[in-house]
Amino acid sequence: MAADNTPCSEFMDWELDASTSNGLKQEKQLSASQRRYYSFCRRKSFAAFVASKRDSSQEDGSWCCCGQTFKEHSAIHKHVARTHDTEIQQFTQATYEHLLRQLEEESETQQPNEHKAKPVDISAWIPETDHISEEQLQKGPGKVLLYYRYCQVEDPHVICAWQKALCEKLHLTGKVRVATEGINGTVGGNNMATDIYIDAMRSHPLFKMDKEDFKISDGGAECFTDLRVGVYKEIVPMGVDPDVISYQLAGVHLEPEEFHKEVETLLAKGDLCNDTILLDCRNFYESKIGQFTRCLAPNIRKFSYFPDYVDQNLELFRDKKVLMYCTGGIRCERASAYLRSKDVCKEVYQLKGGIHKYMEHYPEGFYRGKLFVFDERYTISSNGDVISDCRYCHCPWDEYKLCSTQFCCQLVLSCPSCRQDGHTACCPTCQTKGQAQSETPPSLPHHKEECECTDGRPRIPQDV
Repeated sequence: MAADNTPCSEFMDWELDASTSNGLKQEKQLSASQRRYYSFCRRKSFAAFVASKRDSSQEDGSWCCCGQTFKEHSAIHKHVARTHDTEIQQFTQATYEHLLRQLEEESETQQPNEHKAKPVDISAWIPETDHISEEQLQKGPGKVLLYYRYCQVEDPHVICAWQKALCEKLHLTGKVRVATEGINGTVGGNNMATDIYIDAMRSHPLFKMDKEDFKISDGGAECFTDLRVGVYKEIVPMGVDPDVISYQLAGVHLEPEEFHKEVETLLAKGDLCNDTILLDCRNFYESKIGQFTRCLAPNIRKFSYFPDYVDQNLELFRDKKVLMYCTGGIRCERASAYLRSKDVCKEVYQLKGGIHKYMEHYPEGFYRGKLFVFDERYTISSNGDVISDCRYCHCPWDEYKLCSTQFCCQLVLSCPSCRQDGHTACCPTCQTKGQAQSETPPSLPHHKEECECTDGRPRIPQDV
């Protein structure tokens, strides 16, 4: 999602990620922050290369490369990704090295006290665990915590260092985002470790959290591949400056019981209800396997597309009462603020605690199907409904797997029977590509190209 906050984000995802296998291998060897810099340089290099092929003599703005003329963005992007990956890799490396030199020079020329916070002893926020054995912190049943807190963070780097030290001490895995606007995390560990983590979060003077602020589900450290803690511009990546659209502009929070009654009223009116919209703020692969009855679920691939979706569908929301929901509530904070900033809705409400909290109160309520989660489990459930189907045979199925084609990160719904027959890719395009890759010597470079399932979907759907 970070791609939407960098230059050239208008390019399609497969173009942005095009590189040689050597480049991918090199990038994996970098640290998390270095990978972000390298990824940015790769995007910048790709965009610059494409721009250099623009034919200024043509009024239609076409591109000329390798003796061919390209009229469409997608055509020139495909050509560059498939034919000039070696040059792109060389440009990327040169740009990356130049960026590192710039950062180093800026660091050296920085005034002694400039941009430096006063030293803070984070050990005061680390709980004492000497009386607890390492085995007690790692063995036994566990859980996954999901939480967020919006508040003013003066120095997010201090909070980041504390979070990393705290999670490592408790052997927690997961993801924690820190920004000047607050903190957002989902971590997994055994029951003792996660309980200590909750106590540490609640005792920190900045966040003022309660137990109810944590959404808890069965799991553990194995639900995540590693621990990632970092400082970001936004604690949920909507792609809009939080200083411009603040969480403080969010809609009215409804407790699960209040939200349940609102949905109940909406459903009772049926087709006669034309003044209320039940809006799912999540991505299409989340809403596909689980959603509230009679909701509007935008067919968007990233939350960072939500602002554009609102802008292009303003008439849909005009003079309407909007009931908004997401996984844990955090996306609704910014989404409702953005929608309210357009000044077209009659009222904007959001489900406090998200679907997670709603399912705790109403496991057999109006939310049907599974809840998508961003870890190795992919989903959790509280009811037995299956509302989606297999990509290939269309029988009821809602368990995601990653596309089997190398370097494709799409999720696919393929039932056991179809998987046994070899249908393990996200679309026919990837299926064919995967078969070709299996016959290709591993030393040859591979490309991450467009998928039929994303190429055929409008980036911002029109729902008016």
